[in-house]
Amino acid sequence: MRKVQMEKTQFQTLVSQSLMGLSPGRGTSPALSATAAAPMIRLVDRIIHDAIDQRSSDIHVEPVPGALRIRFRVDGTLREPYPPLPAQLKETMVSRIKVMARLNTAEHRLPQDGRFTYDYGGVPVDVRVASMPVVDGEKVVLRLLSGARRLLHLSEMECSPENESLFRRWCHAPYGLILNVGPVNSGKTTTLYAALNELNVPEKNIVSIEDPVEYYLEGVNQMQVNPQISLSFAAGLRAILRQDFDVCMVGEIRDEETADIAVKAALTGRLMLTTLHTANAVDAIFRLLDMGVKPYFLFAALLGIVAQRLVRRLCPKCRRAFTVTAGSTEAASLGPLFAEGVTAYRPGGCEECGGTGYSGRMAIQELLPVTEELQRAVLAGANRRETSELARRAGMTTLAEDGFRKAMAGETSIDEVRRVVYGSI
Repeated sequence: MRKVQMEKTQFQTLVSQSLMGLSPGRGTSPALSATAAAPMIRLVDRIIHDAIDQRSSDIHVEPVPGALRIRFRVDGTLREPYPPLPAQLKETMVSRIKVMARLNTAEHRLPQDGRFTYDYGGVPVDVRVASMPVVDGEKVVLRLLSGARRLLHLSEMECSPENESLFRRWCHAPYGLILNVGPVNSGKTTTLYAALNELNVPEKNIVSIEDPVEYYLEGVNQMQVNPQISLSFAAGLRAILRQDFDVCMVGEIRDEETADIAVKAALTGRLMLTTLHTANAVDAIFRLLDMGVKPYFLFAALLGIVAQRLVRRLCPKCRRAFTVTAGSTEAASLGPLFAEGVTAYRPGGCEECGGTGYSGRMAIQELLPVTEELQRAVLAGANRRETSELARRAGMTTLAEDGFRKAMAGETSIDEVRRVVYGSI
């Protein structure tokens, strides 16, 4: 507690020093004077350092009426780690971040994008910066990539034993297409990197095209999309086809051309891994068909589909066990998984988890193998609902079922699974 209080005092001192150094600039906007520069540099560095310490994925610097708000996205939700800062710091803090990202500090009317590398105790952290004009000034979002995050192995993904075994079998297939689907920030790229980590041996030529490259993988030839020079996913993938590769990861299928090339590459004896934004595994099949991929090509290439979400993990220090009672909302959520006397867990709240009851995140997944029966049904005109029912009868564990099983194991809560899968609790 004493350490926390000391850190708060040090932070407030940096804020006060930054305010003292402000001097009138052109018009009514404060300019960053030489006196203020050093405190503001230390203040921004401190915010970035605190964000990494708290395992944040993003930092939001938001001008609000009469103040400047700083928020961190931790475990998928936004937190406000400091009291609102004085409004006088709005422009100077944004200017400091723009200088770090080599953006135009004189341009306040248009959105800008940039990046820089932050030294976190000797560990380089790639920071992407996006600014945009809002009513009360300019808002800036800093996305923290790689560096402080460790690349995972498949065995560390905490899949159910059945899902891990099936996914590993797909990854070691000699050729074919593996799709990983879900919304933005659902851990798709992390899963595919774990697959590449599994496959990364000297005997294989592994290549990737990404936007951006989020992890550096030694032994993997990684290409980054660059729209400014017309290097799109499709253009990069066409070039990769001439690189004598064994395994290729495409960061995302965004258009019909990329989808067509990826499917046809998988048919030529290569293993292709890619992502797509769909709600679930079955929807991915229909999305690719809607994008113009020929059904006979798709089903000849497709090994399987992984759909996933990220749920917050219960803090092991303060989670609380309870018995799910018949007729409760928890019992209704569990559905066929409910049985008399079944135990689940709720978040508590302690200093270790910042009072939230959660610490870290984990994936819940559904894996859809492409069987002959599924192919025949889709080719015969089955719709999404009929295809989903067929997949469940064939043994596919849905996202919700995987999540609720992990809730009963004490890894997350029933409310958290409901929030992530259904959008409500």
